[in-house]
Amino acid sequence: MARPNKEVEALLQEYADLVLITGGDAFKARAYEKAARAIGGHHADVSRLDAQGLREIPNVGKSIADKVLEYLRTGRMPAVEDVRAKIPAGVRELMAIPTLGPKKAMTLYEDLHIASVGELLDAINEERLRGLKGFGPKTEENILHGIGLMQSAGDRVPVNAAMEVAEDIVAELSAVTGCERCTYAGSLRRMRETIGDVDILVAAGRSEPFMEAFTRLPSTGEIIAHGVKKTSIRTTKGLQIDLRVVPPDSWGAGLQYFTGSKAHNIRIREMAVRHKLKLSEYGLFDAKSGKKIVSQTEEEVYARLGLPWIPPTLREDRGEVAAGLRDALPQLVTEADIRGDLHTHTDLTDGLATLEDMVAAASKRGFRFYAVTDHAPNLYMQRMTDEKVLAQRERVRELDGKHRGMRLFHGTELNIDPDGNVDWPEEFLRDFDVCVASIHSHFNQGREALTRRLVRACEHPQINIIGHPTTRIIGRRPGLDLDLDAVFAACARTGTALEINAHPDRLDLSDEHILLAKRHGVRFAVNSDAHAPIHLEYLRYGVGTAQRGWLTAEDVINTWPAARLRRFLRKESAAHIPS
Repeated sequence: MARPNKEVEALLQEYADLVLITGGDAFKARAYEKAARAIGGHHADVSRLDAQGLREIPNVGKSIADKVLEYLRTGRMPAVEDVRAKIPAGVRELMAIPTLGPKKAMTLYEDLHIASVGELLDAINEERLRGLKGFGPKTEENILHGIGLMQSAGDRVPVNAAMEVAEDIVAELSAVTGCERCTYAGSLRRMRETIGDVDILVAAGRSEPFMEAFTRLPSTGEIIAHGVKKTSIRTTKGLQIDLRVVPPDSWGAGLQYFTGSKAHNIRIREMAVRHKLKLSEYGLFDAKSGKKIVSQTEEEVYARLGLPWIPPTLREDRGEVAAGLRDALPQLVTEADIRGDLHTHTDLTDGLATLEDMVAAASKRGFRFYAVTDHAPNLYMQRMTDEKVLAQRERVRELDGKHRGMRLFHGTELNIDPDGNVDWPEEFLRDFDVCVASIHSHFNQGREALTRRLVRACEHPQINIIGHPTTRIIGRRPGLDLDLDAVFAACARTGTALEINAHPDRLDLSDEHILLAKRHGVRFAVNSDAHAPIHLEYLRYGVGTAQRGWLTAEDVINTWPAARLRRFLRKESAAHIPS
């Protein structure tokens, strides 16, 4: 997503929230919220659009388009600033807590004069919130969760935000004369879900031109350190970027060293010591003579230590070195292995693009199959009906095979209610090609009730995939309190796949949960949950998370040929057994 789109989306969403808490028109707030989502999911960079181009985006009228143009021209949106001025600074600080909504933040300020996170913690400890309407012990628990999430996130950013910045910088530095190699390293190369700072590595004979070019990038907000071997900047958005330049013949050693993780590198250096060697970012050396042995490629470094090349996504000291010594590293799933997407939406419910546009975008990515899974009716805001979904099915059948032979599956995303039931009766669901079932509400049930709810969904004969299984939103909402072993065992027993939701705000299941689920013999589906064509690109982050969970293509059902996948989706008895 182009960064101006993200900035405008955030501003319009903030405006919608502020309108609500200042007692403004709810319909106006909803209109701005819809416009924010539409701009965030729009395929084109809004900073390159004129007024007419902006008004062609769904839900963007003249008034909103004018505000966006003013922001893009001046860097200010006075309408937002005017409403901000009506909200005390303390309320805005409280609104940053993920689990505390704007209305509750305003209540705390007006009724208890709470204007900071510290004051809120004191009030919770003194149980002063319990006298307020709508507040109680469970509310306090949720707020504490939110404060913990906010504090643990710190200055970390989602992986996609870091990737956008890193790829732009790599492109800029790769064009500098004398650049032989350039890439990102560190936790971004390992595809961690959030990134603290970005490491960029260049191979070149001279470092000075790169350090100068780096500090002059348009995104540079502050130069933290400027040296010959390393320069650090902070972008205008607050993300720290570290650049290191190594000699070309040290590229492999440098890339291995700066990719990490720290624990993995300690393990590798210990192996080097046992081989009477010394490993640094410049190469692998004989410990006694100091002679360089290998350094040009990562493969050479690992091979000299008796190891195969270890994929970056596995380098977390979770058994990858021992597996390498046994020649037992998995052949990890790749984005090229993904034949299709099994969880996507259109503008029939909360998507931002038409069925035809989503199908065309999927075909352009080279998918062999593609599922449309709009929300079922119990998510009442989406206004789905039996008639609408049946009409959509007819259109899906008409488009089937018309785009480069891509097969279309007509599906739905069902809502798992507090008792584990779903929207439509079993006989109605039989005619869908794929049924994803997800929890969208009642997150605060007890552990046993939540576990029973998901297990019951797994046991439903028509449910194929559990969507975003823990419901977490990274940095904003913790995952459900579940007996994961019980849920994973139910999935394995019933032939129900678990989704790895590739949206960077979710990445649900997480890598650690994938590792646990795999031990139960579960199958997985890496899905984008796309609500716009641009969201299909999120699959790369889902695949990265799957790799961190040690998954192979065999583990992931949307890498399978369509015929095998259809057998799995029919829950035929042998379909979920390894072929």
